[in-house]
Amino acid sequence: MVLVNVSIDDVSPHPKSSTKIFEKCRRLLEYYPDIVFTLFIPISYWRTIGDTATQYPLQINKYPEFCQELRDLPKKNFEVCYHGFHHGIPHVSNNDEFKNLNCAQAKHTFDMMFKVVELAGLEDVFKPIFRPPAWRMSQASFDACKQAEIEVLALSADNYVIFSYERADNSFEKVVYYTSAPPWRPLILDDRTEIVYHACEWDKNFLSDHAVDDLLQLFAHQDIEFVSIADLVTDERCLTCHQRYESGPTCSSGFHMCRACTWVQGQRIEVCARCKAVENG
Repeated sequence: MVLVNVSIDDVSPHPKSSTKIFEKCRRLLEYYPDIVFTLFIPISYWRTIGDTATQYPLQINKYPEFCQELRDLPKKNFEVCYHGFHHGIPHVSNNDEFKNLNCAQAKHTFDMMFKVVELAGLEDVFKPIFRPPAWRMSQASFDACKQAEIEVLALSADNYVIFSYERADNSFEKVVYYTSAPPWRPLILDDRTEIVYHACEWDKNFLSDHAVDDLLQLFAHQDIEFVSIADLVTDERCLTCHQRYESGPTCSSGFHMCRACTWVQGQRIEVCARCKAVENG
């Protein structure tokens, strides 16, 4: 039995990163009525650089139709979670909102997020689950997450990201590291699988019709239980790097390979960090 969750980042009122993505979800629901999607919502999405920039932040309480669409989603299949306030740093970057914040700044950002969700009347819709924009998050932001009563963090174990955590992720009680994000990380099934897509039509990781076809092919004839993202939490730790990780593939000796040790620059290393045996398959 494989546990699977499909998450979608940057669902927002932006015309090119919008609830149109639900059409793709509904297509998957036709084949898999128990599938679970975790939606990560930037509360006041504001891209200020490039062709996708908007003049003003897209604060969700000012878009009642968007909010109603979130309310109307079947809770059996959709959970709604936090993905930053603006997502980026206005006029500096479209990403990395939490990368360099101190604890007070991060806590203030959470307070703004919660206030807008309250204004939108969505307090009972959002879950206390957070993914930092572009994955990166300062060590101090982990303390702010605890103060803000965030229960689950959805993070990345990629080398280019994990350094920003300064191992603070190891002290947070509930953490999920994504396992697949095509084309950056291949579409494969592990014991616990979180597959990440984006609602952004400009992103290579966009949940396109082709991506839906790939998912249907991946899921076919597999023993899968679709779960919420919190159900993927584990506390397994690598004996080599001592980082907590989601169980990776098994090596030829039957050990689970540490994802942080077996992935470098988006490429899988085919040698087990624990026993040095070659990976199965």
